[in-house]
Amino acid sequence: MMWWNHGDWGVGSWVSMSVMMLVVWGLIIGLIVWAVRSVSEKPSATGTDRRPAVIPDDVLSGRLARGEITEEEFVRRRSLLHSSAASAGPPADRKGSDDERGD
Repeated sequence: MMWWNHGDWGVGSWVSMSVMMLVVWGLIIGLIVWAVRSVSEKPSATGTDRRPAVIPDDVLSGRLARGEITEEEFVRRRSLLHSSAASAGPPADRKGSDDERGD
């Protein structure tokens, strides 16, 4: 009767084995989830994971809403943005230019 009652391991051994089985399976499942997510999170060709582009019209609308520019300034700058000359270079009506200072 040497191994009677399973060598006197008691109830604690069954509890510890059950917990260890949950830990091992949790690690295996976690490793699989991590592998799948790391493969699927590569940058796509469409660029959907990038920050959204800043739209100049939205910036102008925000400045008008905050009272930083007048409605006339808003219309003038928006028309400048949408004109073909806007793609040629930076706008000439930067803050501090001669026409705003009254020179």
